[in-house]
Amino acid sequence: MQIDYEKIGLKVGLEWHQRLNTSKLFCNCPSKLQTREAEIKLLRKLTLTKSELGEIDPAAEFEKVRNREFIYHVYSDVNCEVEADECPPYELNKEALEIALMISLMLQMEPVDEIHVMRKTVIDGSNTTGFQRTALIALGTERSKINTEQGNVKLETLTLEEESAFIISSSPTKAEYRLDRLGIPLVEVATAADIKTPEHAKEVAQKVGLIFRATHKVQRGLGSIRQDINVSIKEGARQEIKGVQRLELIPKILKNEVRRQLGLIKIRKELRKRGLTMEEISMNYIEVTNIFKNTASKIVRNQIRRGGVALAVKLPKFRNLLSLEIQEGKTFGYELSTYAKKIAGVGGIFHSDELPSYGISVEETEGLLKQLNCREKDAAVLVVDDLKKAKKALEAVVDRAKQALIGVPSETRKPLEDGTTEYLRPLPGPSRMYPETDISPIKLREEYINEIRRKIPSSPDELVKELSRRYSIREETAKQLLIEDKDELFREAVEYSGAEPKTVAFTILNTLKSLKREGIPIKNLKKKEIIETLSLFKKGKISKEAIPLILQKIAETPKLTTEEAVKQLNLKKVSEEDVKKAVEKTVSEKKDLILSFKEKSINKIMGIVMQEFRGKVPGETVYRLVEQEVNKVLKKNRRK
Repeated sequence: MQIDYEKIGLKVGLEWHQRLNTSKLFCNCPSKLQTREAEIKLLRKLTLTKSELGEIDPAAEFEKVRNREFIYHVYSDVNCEVEADECPPYELNKEALEIALMISLMLQMEPVDEIHVMRKTVIDGSNTTGFQRTALIALGTERSKINTEQGNVKLETLTLEEESAFIISSSPTKAEYRLDRLGIPLVEVATAADIKTPEHAKEVAQKVGLIFRATHKVQRGLGSIRQDINVSIKEGARQEIKGVQRLELIPKILKNEVRRQLGLIKIRKELRKRGLTMEEISMNYIEVTNIFKNTASKIVRNQIRRGGVALAVKLPKFRNLLSLEIQEGKTFGYELSTYAKKIAGVGGIFHSDELPSYGISVEETEGLLKQLNCREKDAAVLVVDDLKKAKKALEAVVDRAKQALIGVPSETRKPLEDGTTEYLRPLPGPSRMYPETDISPIKLREEYINEIRRKIPSSPDELVKELSRRYSIREETAKQLLIEDKDELFREAVEYSGAEPKTVAFTILNTLKSLKREGIPIKNLKKKEIIETLSLFKKGKISKEAIPLILQKIAETPKLTTEEAVKQLNLKKVSEEDVKKAVEKTVSEKKDLILSFKEKSINKIMGIVMQEFRGKVPGETVYRLVEQEVNKVLKKNRRK
């Protein structure tokens, strides 16, 4: 379906959260992530308090209802009393501040006169204090914009804040976090809602990411930069999609969100057309366990055996709307289910638009609808769990059904790997910020700003030109190396392997990507092994065609050395004379095939020969020799 994004009033703004390569923001602990078991675990419970104006943030209120416990994994070499909230924070990290100011100047933003650290209420457990410390560093000006083919995108704010703890697991009753990540400095840059299309958003994200990396002072790799997407359409509502890590997912996520909001608007219009009023949607649930006492559904039967009950509620005039697909592969019924899961912790819901199914029979479905007194256009929702959770789940479903009559609720949503999103929590309100009283304001003097200005590195465009000029590669190739964060690997590979830059770039940008598409675990490949493989090619010990075979072998067998991979694959380079003999032999054996297919037989003979020499000799050499011998046969036959 082709969508006119201007017509539907699409508005998109981006926020980036980029980790800085320095020690933590409010202590001296190193910013290093851990993979080992934690030495210490802390158990905490956070409580909700009102703001200075006596107001409560809706996202915090949501967490209060869940009333969870939090377990924190502590590492003695990267955590201290500050992360454990056992002592006040130190002064703001001066190196992190300098990097943030440098980025603001590169983006043509105006640093503030005085920095004040604020507290932002966060009680989902991701910070031991119940708040996140953040400081406004710079504001956008008329010059602060990202230039793109689809128009300029204004930059509004740049802040410096502490990274949250890393979530290990989450359930309705508790969550576990790692504190190694907590406190790592983050630069947050936010745009105005000037982005016009999903592809436009990707272009803007790409350009800002390049500016961050141009400083050479930011952390790199998956997870070190995350994008939040703020999006809305006419008749819709603002959604905040939190923590998109993969750049290529941005367009798909936006397309799905547009589709979702259009679908919700369609549902609202249909409900109003059917004459539904808010008063008709009520939490008049009934217990229907008796209907399912002999059910063939394993899910339902197992829950009842564990002491669970089957509760159901009628959604008047919702028939056939719960099965309406509003995202790729996800229906409105799925939307209701995510609310029930997130708020009540149930495994999911059943609804009448999808029944009979999951082992629930036609008779049981009819009995459910009859017991709820459902009419032709009414739908039913069923939850099977313990009484308290089942009731809470239906309350969440009914509340969300009421919102469907109003339209599109504003939410914070979680991005999924397939490019869709799901409900995470309500959108935070304006009452979550208040001053940090433990840290003094920092006055920014003009001479200090000018000193940072003199340290500003080359821009991404300048880096592309430098990379292209120095290594004699196309600017488009150099740009792609920067975009994919592979420029440092490229420079080192060229320097230490001595291989031709074009071959190195092709290996990094194409070969690795191709292996990944084939399902090869290229994350197992280390920089050293890539460089060693390219070095063997440079020394003439392997052919170019052997490079992907060796990298695949090492990726699939991580403990294997490069030399061992070459031996196991039997990829020792062979002489052209040996190849010529093999070609002559194959051509002699396949004369009938050659005479039947004429010139088209070249590729067929090539395929036969390459079975023996793949990775041992360049493909163009084999093709040249095959072509010569096939043409000899054809020429001789024509003379006859």
